Amino acid sequence: MTVSDKAVAKAPGAFRTIGEVSEELGVPQHVLRFWETRFPALKPLKRGGNRRYYRPADVVLLKAINKLLYTDGYTIKGVLKLIADKGITGLEAGAAAAAPAAPLAAAALAAEPYAQAPELPLATTATAATPALDISALYAIRDRLAGALAEARAA
Repeated sequence: MTVSDKAVAKAPGAFRTIGEVSEELGVPQHVLRFWETRFPALKPLKRGGNRRYYRPADVVLLKAINKLLYTDGYTIKGVLKLIADKGITGLEAGAAAAAPAAPLAAAALAAEPYAQAPELPLATTATAATPALDISALYAIRDRLAGALAEARAA
């Protein structure tokens, strides 16, 4: 019997081991342990030998974090900001409802408030949920950043 066979045989409310959750999400176990250090709301039950048991609510939270990081393109800081704004229940509900994905550039800019990044103009597209970036504006920004980097190296 493999780990996935055990996961199917368990009741929906049963606790899951780190191996079962790792396989279900398609994420290595060390990544789940890392997420525990970054997301304070994620606290699996630990038994003898520090063996982790994830509650059903923990698994739902992990699925939401996984979706936001790997599908929607958020950074860890961006997900933490979402948790601060919406709360955990709002984050889980948003992930379950498959809210529109935030562009990676916008999430990165929001996560780094100290970076003075220029505003990125958006081209109009047929769908408002997935705006396309204006490529010529991106090239202009790249050229300005390259010039600033050259000046900094010369100084």
